Amino acid sequence: MPSLSCANLLDLVAGDDFPASPGRTTPRLPRVMTLPASAFDDQSTPDICPRRIVVSHRLPLRPYPDPTSPFNGVSFSFDTDTAAYQLRAGLPSPVIHVGALPDTPVPIDPAIHEELSQYLFTRFSCLPVFVPGELHSRFYHGFCKHYLWPLLHYLLPLTPSFGLPFDRSLYRSYLSANKLFADRITEILNPDDDFVWVHDYHLLALPTFLRKRFPRVKLGFFLHSPFPSSEIFRTIPVRDDLLRALLNADLVGFHTFDYARHFLSSCSRLLGLDYQSKRGYIGIEYYGRTVTIKILPIGIDMDQLRSVVTSPETVGKVKELTERYKGRTLLLGVDDMDLFKGIGLKFLAMEQLLEQRPELRGKVVLVQITNPARSQGKDIQEVQEEARSISKRINSRFGQPGYEPVVHIDQPVPTYEKVAYYAVAECCVVNAVRDGLNRIPYIYTVCRHESPALETMSKKKSVIIVSEFIGCSPSLSGAIRVNPWNLEAVSEAMNLAMTLPEIEKELRHEKHYKYISSHDVAYWARSFDQDLQRACKDHMSKRCWGIGFGMGFRVVALGPNFRKLSVERVVQAYRKSCNRLILLDYDGTMMPQGLINKAPSKDVLTVLNELCEDPKNIVFVVSGRGKDELSRWFEPCEKLGISAEHGFFTRWSRNSQWVSCKLTVDFDWKKIAEPVMRQYTETTDGSYIEHKESALVWHHQEADPDFGSWQAKELLDHLENVLANEPVVVKRGQHIVEVNPQGISKGVVVENLLSTMAGTNKVPDFILCIGDDRSDEDMFEAVSSLKTKNNSPRASNAEVFACTVGKKPSMARYYLDDTVDVIKMLQGLAHASVLHRPKVEFSLPVPFEGSL
Repeated sequence: MPSLSCANLLDLVAGDDFPASPGRTTPRLPRVMTLPASAFDDQSTPDICPRRIVVSHRLPLRPYPDPTSPFNGVSFSFDTDTAAYQLRAGLPSPVIHVGALPDTPVPIDPAIHEELSQYLFTRFSCLPVFVPGELHSRFYHGFCKHYLWPLLHYLLPLTPSFGLPFDRSLYRSYLSANKLFADRITEILNPDDDFVWVHDYHLLALPTFLRKRFPRVKLGFFLHSPFPSSEIFRTIPVRDDLLRALLNADLVGFHTFDYARHFLSSCSRLLGLDYQSKRGYIGIEYYGRTVTIKILPIGIDMDQLRSVVTSPETVGKVKELTERYKGRTLLLGVDDMDLFKGIGLKFLAMEQLLEQRPELRGKVVLVQITNPARSQGKDIQEVQEEARSISKRINSRFGQPGYEPVVHIDQPVPTYEKVAYYAVAECCVVNAVRDGLNRIPYIYTVCRHESPALETMSKKKSVIIVSEFIGCSPSLSGAIRVNPWNLEAVSEAMNLAMTLPEIEKELRHEKHYKYISSHDVAYWARSFDQDLQRACKDHMSKRCWGIGFGMGFRVVALGPNFRKLSVERVVQAYRKSCNRLILLDYDGTMMPQGLINKAPSKDVLTVLNELCEDPKNIVFVVSGRGKDELSRWFEPCEKLGISAEHGFFTRWSRNSQWVSCKLTVDFDWKKIAEPVMRQYTETTDGSYIEHKESALVWHHQEADPDFGSWQAKELLDHLENVLANEPVVVKRGQHIVEVNPQGISKGVVVENLLSTMAGTNKVPDFILCIGDDRSDEDMFEAVSSLKTKNNSPRASNAEVFACTVGKKPSMARYYLDDTVDVIKMLQGLAHASVLHRPKVEFSLPVPFEGSL
């Protein structure tokens, strides 16, 4: 077993999970293929059309025994009931499916894997991923179904009865299986043209594997399960890995806003990322890439369902069921055998209904169809035993000759028979305690509307009882929403469903049908595909490179002219210049963020003094901090210029006087702003007010991320309101809300410094400007615009180096990775000054009266 110290989990394939078979070769398929017409609907230009590669845990295939098949007596057909197949209706051709084979009647011999791959790819445009049996069991039944699945549904593994605790060996199996999917996709992917759409929690790690191999891959991910609140999600030991994996996609989709909100909250709390909404789209800025969030529930395949509803088998079954339950009201439940479907709670609510309303005995029947379980384990057995026990008790208590109040069908039911039950049921009850979406109410509504056997009804009608904890609930505004844990509420909802006036049932039905028919699975797929294209439209215009190890890998995407600042390039220009202006931010530029002691280090003071000793240099620290604090910290630097409070105060050296900008001398606005800030400080734990001579700043970096952000937004609106007639500007920065006098910015500082130097005939021919945050962008804009000011005498011919700290979008043309790189850069310049310092006297320029 590999050591836990393995640095690169992306390249990890656990030896015990995925043994290398001697002589085993992986079939490789060409990335551009011409496929027969049976595979795709449109084969006009298959070699150049961008393909849609749909990746899911299982291929949308249905295996069946066939003695004539060369593949161990197994043949395949499309499984039209799967979402992976149905979404093809909304995607342009060609569409390729990648996934593991569904369980086959007999195991497939590994010797024919390559031949089977070629057949399935040619016949069905499906590319199988062959996951060894033991690895698949650990990946699917181990990590997916008994760790991730319960946790995503809010069930913490506190005891063995509630899922498995985190097991790193199972997680390695999960990564190994995801890597096999990535290997398979790599064989056919044309990253410049193809679009990849990955589905569900089984493949959460896949975006990282793909992004590492193809930095510009066009990648979407849709999570079909709930995304839990951050309090639940952050219990996962590898939570950062999974979040970063999702952020390696270009578009991340969720069924509801709640799930998206929980994901955004986790990104904020765990990774410190912020998001913003622009023109209706929510985006997360992630290392120069914008990860777009999509919120839209999946619909159903209307055409496929209509064909089943109108089939002779279904029509015949509808007539049979109508006769069987004549004179009785039929309530219907269709659920997977799963811990979270609330089947036992549904039966208990039915028992309470019959107990409290004796007149309904013999008149109401609850038919519960239970689909086979998708996983194995003790929890499934307990759910099965509980459902059988409760239904047996209810039938023994309230049953009569020829009448069973609960009909529990816990064996496979043909699709046409299910559809017939949907058509005859007057109410559908879906009371799962937690579910990603659940399309059962959608299917029920369409079956009630489209069934030809029900044409005798003057108006179509239906009633839905739906749990408020499932994804389809927000889209069914006419449903009776219930808390499934409240048995009294569910029982009353059942009674209400039967006693609603007919016109009310008709109106609710029409409202649901209008939404469901217009938001089918084709609409969902088409909408996701369009947003994925929009999210990827600027891929080719950016330069991309990868950083980070293992599952922490991510891609930095920046503009084509944005590059790392080369020490050699700067030193070369530095040596040729005669008048130099060096502008340096402080926090995050020369001193790392997050330190409690913000005073400059010995290295910082030393390098600043060395630069200031060169008579060709004018060095300024331009900071938002107060002048007293900066004066104290930089006391050892005699010739250093300081611009404090974003340029409100400036001095050219330690012995010169502080000069204010003179733009405003009236600070009465503080009497208005401070009480407002104090109110928000008292109600926001972890926040505080910073008092400057020229400004007030409200900090919330130590508050709860979500609450602090909400309060900052409210405070911004509040201050803008009360200060509307004052000569100030209210700004929101990173974890701050700041009130400054109008006309104050670091960009104005640059303009004033250049004017002063020009007035003393010391026009700079070298400008180095380094900063790290939003306020420094004003400096970058000011120095970068010098080249366009042809008529300006202020350094229009200067060699300008505007540099931001960290790889991120910026007005600057250059970047340095961190504060360590900044100090090294400055030390390189100081060394060049020592070697080439001319023996001449040079005095600092004296600012003109009123210039600052």
